[in-house]
Amino acid sequence: MEQYIIKGGTPLVGEVQIGGAKNAALAILAAAIMTDETVTIDNLPDVNDINVLLEAMAGIGATIQRVDRHTVKINGGGVRDFSIEYDYIKKIRASYYLLGALLGKYNKAEVALPGGCNIGSRPIDQHLKGFKAIGAEVVIEHGKIIAEAEQLTGTHLYFDVVSVGATINVMMAAAMADGTTIMENVAKEPHVVDVANFLNSMGANIRGAGTDVIKIKGVSKLHKTEYSIIPDQIEAGTFMMAAAATQGDIMVMNVIPKHLEATTAKLVEIGCEVEEFDDAVRVVAKGRLKHTQVKTLPYPGFPTDMQPQMGVTLALCSGTSTITESIFENRFKYLDELARMGANIKVEGNSATIEGVEQFSGARVSAPDLRAGAALCIAGLAAEGITIVDDIVYIQRGYEQFEEKLRNLGGMIEKVSSEKEIQKFKFKVG
Repeated sequence: MEQYIIKGGTPLVGEVQIGGAKNAALAILAAAIMTDETVTIDNLPDVNDINVLLEAMAGIGATIQRVDRHTVKINGGGVRDFSIEYDYIKKIRASYYLLGALLGKYNKAEVALPGGCNIGSRPIDQHLKGFKAIGAEVVIEHGKIIAEAEQLTGTHLYFDVVSVGATINVMMAAAMADGTTIMENVAKEPHVVDVANFLNSMGANIRGAGTDVIKIKGVSKLHKTEYSIIPDQIEAGTFMMAAAATQGDIMVMNVIPKHLEATTAKLVEIGCEVEEFDDAVRVVAKGRLKHTQVKTLPYPGFPTDMQPQMGVTLALCSGTSTITESIFENRFKYLDELARMGANIKVEGNSATIEGVEQFSGARVSAPDLRAGAALCIAGLAAEGITIVDDIVYIQRGYEQFEEKLRNLGGMIEKVSSEKEIQKFKFKVG
């Protein structure tokens, strides 16, 4: 079982390159099978979630050619099987994007009910509502969602709650429906816009992505394209928080600063210096930072995926901070682990009250999910002494070369898989 071992107490300093956005890439890969022509996608993050989805796509007949680590060619012309098995779904929730892609192109899809990170219930009722609205019959049986249609037809649809997954899934299916679909109360996240831009580059007619209303004029076929995925705002935000928590100075390269505004605003509020460039952001933390209040909200609000990293940072700030989690109910699991490192936090319902401490002390902790795992690594880098993080498979699902990037910033972190390697690390760092 692989673990990270970390010796903390060193400010992180230097430059870090941010990879492609995992959440955009997963949907874009699924959408790539909606044409019979070859699609080339680059700036793809090399993380477990991406590799599992590509396996699932190859399993239904798509031709997958890895050009290099961050580029793939996909041809969906050979897809003959419309059923995605549970083995893939339980590893990676976003396999459900194949529902929208297959339904749009073939009017038929079967996908096992999803799994993914253990951060609370993420119902798919809005996906199903959208598919039904554009003319699909949807049933759930034997643990599978089965969607079929004679012909998908455009409609006017209002989502009951803002859902990134449902917005993307229904947008994909509607791209090849007959007539015009208008979707209201949609998600505005950067990766929703990226998927719309990708579909448009294949010949779809989608307008309004990034606003409350998306209008889609269905087309009968899509064609080949070459497309580069946007940078990952959550990976970028994670390194920005790492600078704050360790009192470091990090230049975060290859980003779109506009996508990071909510994170940047909070860092400035607690006393960091943040400098924005065309495609980079520099975060400098000098001395002890101040407390603040945070509430997670759909984009452009503060992202739920940045909440654990923010929680770790606030636990080291002076004074009392509060975090309100309004998206996922299980997002505070990491706080029990953080308490083992000396954090002083009380949770009531969906709100956490954080009394800042001067310093964490190293401990053995376990990553409960992807973002919380990254946050616990940041805590370890800020702590005094040695921290061991278990269950790092979660972290590897969404961060490419995480430990290498941290080491390049001066962090003392290594991936280990035996007691002997742990002792060797301890001996090396003294």
